[in-house]
Amino acid sequence: MKLLEERILKDGVVLGKDVLKVDSFLNHQIDPVLMQAMGDEFARYFSDKGITKILTVETSGIAPSVFAGLALGVPVVFARKHKSLTLTDNLYTTSVYSFTKDTTNEIAISRNYLDSNDHVLLIDDFLANGQAAKGLVDICEQAEASIAGIGIVIEKSFQSGRKDLEKLEFDILSLARIRAFEDGVVKFVEEEGNK
Repeated sequence: MKLLEERILKDGVVLGKDVLKVDSFLNHQIDPVLMQAMGDEFARYFSDKGITKILTVETSGIAPSVFAGLALGVPVVFARKHKSLTLTDNLYTTSVYSFTKDTTNEIAISRNYLDSNDHVLLIDDFLANGQAAKGLVDICEQAEASIAGIGIVIEKSFQSGRKDLEKLEFDILSLARIRAFEDGVVKFVEEEGNK
């Protein structure tokens, strides 16, 4: 997605060999115009998949998921990372390792919001090693919900996440695919549509 790639080049900051800081428009401050364009692109690509729900992990996946949900006319459910007084039982749970935070979190979704009647689109902000997406897949399996596909805002193609998810035969759309960070500069995968 050209608009996203341009924004990454303009405002993204490469930290070290494998971290991209995009908190000026995605992870801390949110650009709603860009989020709407991304949500529309996810909705366009997955529009014929019969999606009944969108599933993401708090927090950075929520904004693009909400805009995709608005475009598709379906609810958005997000897995909680933190314990809550109101979310204590009747849960689907799994553990997810965060590459950028170097921590493992237990994520949870109420069984009230996901079941075997759902056909789910998974959306996440980054795909690096695929741990968040695999965690969402695990939750869908617990709920016996089917998976329509996986939408990723930014994929770091030089890490193993896509390869691991493709082995599971999911339809994956990444809006921006990064092949490398070269001397602090983002280099994108050169292919049509960045699918």
